[in-house]
Parts: sequence; structure tokens; C-alpha cells
Amino acid sequence: MKTVHYGWQQRFRDLYDKAQVKYRNENRKVETMFTPREVGVLREFGAKAMELYDYAEDSADLDWETALLITAVRRDYFLHEQSATWTEKTIEVDKLPAKTDELDGIVWLPRIIQKAKARLRGEMPNDLMYCCGGDRKFFRAHDVHPADFLRMVWAAKGNTQKIVDYVKGKR
Repeated sequence: MKTVHYGWQQRFRDLYDKAQVKYRNENRKVETMFTPREVGVLREFGAKAMELYDYAEDSADLDWETALLITAVRRDYFLHEQSATWTEKTIEVDKLPAKTDELDGIVWLPRIIQKAKARLRGEMPNDLMYCCGGDRKFFRAHDVHPADFLRMVWAAKGNTQKIVDYVKGKR
């Protein structure tokens, strides 16, 4: 399937809206939210059906624009770093740093860095969300937008100190 570039965000919006409606109508199964063709459309730009389900579930605190911006970062990474090729790997939740772990005195930072790397690579398991309630609390506390954090993790290319400095406001 050829990747569509122009208008991808509208295709994403249509599927985002569909997930919102289905979720509001008590559809709580990600497997039944989208047709196989629609799942294929999502995969063209590095997205998974579960991500839209999560956005629908958390829509009271996670707006459309944030969902779009996060997906745009993932899409860029997918197209430019992964040459539009899925890894098919997923990270193991129990191997993530604990929610209470700290990096340079910042609680949650070790965990959110690993989640961001997994989100960029498309390796999030269905039972883990990038920008979940705990992540959003972290982002608000440090005045960092979730999509900007993804871009910083990507740009840091493994240099954790750059990420620490970014979160501490030494931008």
C-alpha cells in the first residue's frame, strides 16, 4: 500500500472521530472499532488502533490537537527513521523503570523516557499508553508538551542529559 502524505491528518481525524463515537456508544473493544482497511490506513503513518482507543478513553483530559501532534511525531519518525517499516516488537511493561524512579531528582523521568522511545518506534504494547494520566501529570508539572517531549527524545539520540536539561528548562 502506497503511503499517502497529503491529507493524512484528515484521514487520521476521521478515524479519531470514529473512535470517539464508538467509545461513547459503549464499544470497549479495540478489535471492533475499525475495519481491517482502516487499521491499514493507520499503519500507513505508524499508528495503531489501540492509540485511538486510548485517546477516546482519555478524551476528557486529552484533546484532539495533542493526539494529532503526538501522532505527527510518530509518523515523522516512522517515515524517516524507520523507512515506513514496522518493527513488530513491543516493550515489556514489567521491564520499564518504576513510576517512583528518579533521574537527576525528577520522579517519573526514567519511565517516560523509555515510554517515549517505545512510542517513537511503535513498540508500545496495548496495555501501556504514552500520555496516560501519569504522563500527563508529569508533563503539566514540568510544563512540557507530550509531542515536544517525543521530539526531544528523538533529537537527543540517546543523550539522556539533553533530555534532563530540556525537562529542567535549560532549553
